[in-house]
Amino acid sequence: MRSPLTTHVLDTARGCPAAGLRITLAQRVGEAWQPLADVETNADGRVDAPLLPPGGLQAAVYRLVFHTGDWFTATGQAGFYPEATVVFRVTAPDEHHHVPLLLSPFGYSTYRGS
Repeated sequence: MRSPLTTHVLDTARGCPAAGLRITLAQRVGEAWQPLADVETNADGRVDAPLLPPGGLQAAVYRLVFHTGDWFTATGQAGFYPEATVVFRVTAPDEHHHVPLLLSPFGYSTYRGS
């Protein structure tokens, strides 16, 4: 059974997956953020370890922080954004949620995939 929450990162400037990019996941609890995962993308721009175990997704607000500044430096690119933060709300925890990041040195976008 796959993780109920997945992500991947594509480097749209170079047309390839963003390998070696650190991502942290947290869940909002009251006014604070509870850390849940700290992972790094593989050669396919995906993470090998599950962000959450099966059944671990709750109806809540989550935050994915893509640590792009370190990754841009490591890949020899001059990026404008030191991090890309995506905050999203899960209302149907029984559904799979895929939150990808399309990244270039001067912009990024995301969407809810399946």
